[in-house]
Amino acid sequence: MNIAVEFVVVVFRVVWSFVLAGSKWIVRTREKSVVGQVCLITGAGSGLGRLFAKEFARRGASLVLWDINRQGNEETAEMVREIYRDMSSKGETTGGIQEVPFQPQVHTFVCDVSKRESVYCTAEKVRAEVGNIDFLINNAGVVSGHHLLECPDELIERTMMVNCHAHFWTSKAFLPKMLEQNHGHIVTIASTLGLFTTAGVEDYCASKFGAIGFHESLSHELKAAEKDGIKMTLVCPFLVDTGMFTGCKIRKEMAPFFPPLKPKDCVTQAMRAILTDQEMVCTPRAMYMVSFMKTILPFDAIVCMYRFIGADKCMYPFLAHCKESMNNNDTKITS
Repeated sequence: MNIAVEFVVVVFRVVWSFVLAGSKWIVRTREKSVVGQVCLITGAGSGLGRLFAKEFARRGASLVLWDINRQGNEETAEMVREIYRDMSSKGETTGGIQEVPFQPQVHTFVCDVSKRESVYCTAEKVRAEVGNIDFLINNAGVVSGHHLLECPDELIERTMMVNCHAHFWTSKAFLPKMLEQNHGHIVTIASTLGLFTTAGVEDYCASKFGAIGFHESLSHELKAAEKDGIKMTLVCPFLVDTGMFTGCKIRKEMAPFFPPLKPKDCVTQAMRAILTDQEMVCTPRAMYMVSFMKTILPFDAIVCMYRFIGADKCMYPFLAHCKESMNNNDTKITS
């Protein structure tokens, strides 16, 4: 094709993509069904992972739950079974469909996603006991809670392993079958701290930037391979009130404009994005503007805005809380 003609076609496609994106604000996209499909969630033993498990269960999916905490994982599994029992007693799956008997199952596996051997070994068990998976939700995450120069190297490495490297291992374990079938959906639960940063959480921000970079590169690789049946969704929430960043706060006058997200609201919006094959979702929507401003404003302007909002040192109370908790634990142990 002549390059001039091809350029015109590209311009048309770009404009058309804007039209399609705008139409979604007017016409609500129908959510796809996950009934009978298998969803694997890492970090399912608490927090967002537990809520994702419950949401997928309510929609009739079978669950594969991974967590390093056996007890927490089993508690999530029991909640999922209760949902299944409740739906089965009503003779329905999601949406009241009664044609097919309700037979989803939940499977639990103890896995340390920071160790690739553990990931690959557990993935083999999943394939042997459950079969292929349709959804891979890379949700597991940790934070060290230390200033850079006070943080042990081992905790920095663990943050990078869990929040970023684990995505490589899980994708390498399950992507080949998705490619073979040209079917699947990979979800990366990242953070707005992977789009812009603040002081005091260098390891966490670096890990989330890495996870987003991996996700976007893999998305392009799938497009280049023309594997349009494999969907990718990037979820970037603002600080979620799960207890992970207890104590974090901005300037009190600005706090009402940037409240911590309620976990349920965060998962509800993420589920909507996943089930409509949305490529990326930031919550709240104001985070899109913050991310855009970072790309066009000089760094000094960003620093000025951070100081005005109180975001420049918003993590310091959290770090102090972590240090105090650690000191209290040390006191208990020595006494």
